[in-house]
Amino acid sequence: MGKIRFIHTADLHLGSPFTGMKGLQKEQWKKLKDSTLDAFDKLIDYAVAEQPDFLLIVGDIYDGEDRNIRAQHRFQLGMERLQKAGIPVVISYGNHDHLSGKWTRFELPDNVHVFGPAVSQIKLSTENGEVVITGFSYGERHIKQAMISSYPPAEDQEQFHIGMLHGSMEGETAHAVYAPFTKEQLLRKNYDYWALGHIHMRQELHREPSIIYPGNIQGRHTGEAGQKGFYDVMLSKQETVLSFVPVSVLQFDHLMVPCSGLVHMNEVLEACREAASHYAGRNGAAIVELKFVNIDAETAELFKEITEDELVETVREAIEADEEFVWVRSISVEESATHLPLSPLGEQIIHTMKEWNTHDWKEVLNDLYRHPKGSRFLDTLDSQAIEELQDGAVQKIRRGMQIEES
Repeated sequence: MGKIRFIHTADLHLGSPFTGMKGLQKEQWKKLKDSTLDAFDKLIDYAVAEQPDFLLIVGDIYDGEDRNIRAQHRFQLGMERLQKAGIPVVISYGNHDHLSGKWTRFELPDNVHVFGPAVSQIKLSTENGEVVITGFSYGERHIKQAMISSYPPAEDQEQFHIGMLHGSMEGETAHAVYAPFTKEQLLRKNYDYWALGHIHMRQELHREPSIIYPGNIQGRHTGEAGQKGFYDVMLSKQETVLSFVPVSVLQFDHLMVPCSGLVHMNEVLEACREAASHYAGRNGAAIVELKFVNIDAETAELFKEITEDELVETVREAIEADEEFVWVRSISVEESATHLPLSPLGEQIIHTMKEWNTHDWKEVLNDLYRHPKGSRFLDTLDSQAIEELQDGAVQKIRRGMQIEES
């Protein structure tokens, strides 16, 4: 048997709403809103140009069970391009786009093979051998049982065996645990490659056979920082060669701005412009959480009386003057040894606040979120929103509750 070549991608999340992004200019918002769709188009462009034997999409094609109609149309157009190029596609739907959702249906071309809710097999013929692909689609949003037990072991080693599984390793804490498995369970099936989905970070759980999470193709918040894309896989019975292909349109990231020796605000703003320009030159467009670091006593005085909102607005204007799409979502200031110490009350407040769980935050913010007019402008109080609230509160406490020098 020779080598086969295929693309392994997952977690496209087409039509992601990007909630909580406020203050973007019209063109910036359009670039962000279309980013998952444009990253998908780059994936299709690559496949058409490179002509792999087939393409695997392992769950969460869409961001929600209602399957945004614009996202579906873009996906259908992509599948039609692959059909014209003679490239088969194998799909398993995940927890976000499960089969029990309600959506306006599009008919996909006949090069697209879709798994149903039960574990089954799809066979493809290539010039270098037959490929048996095993997988399933989520019949409902929450699949808590270990579906791996239904995957049949590979017996005919004259075929290539690939497992598609949208799920989590047992003990995973970063994502909700669906269709749990252990690495040992996967290895016992004797497959040549495991194409995983659900975790949005690239991970290689095992090599030979490869057990791979490709991550998502476009980050959606700072918890999904860095370049995103998919894998171009060359597979033989002897080895697996993985090539990561980046396609994300913009990145979510953290941007550090050193401030040592800066004593005037115009110097700080120029440092922000230089840092943003350097970042954009290396990485392209981005939405960043900017952090001032290497703070000395004189620089600290510059930030002491400025509100965070005013500082964010001014930094954005300074960066936008260079026409770089590096949009500052938030700003933080590194604690410095030259800062005055916190008062005991300030330390106690921060300690107490850091021990709050989601229920505690909801209780504290209850009146705000129940306000008949203001509540509609607030983001959903999820873990990301709570983290941002806590970081902002800690900064304000540290600036406002220091022990003054006598």
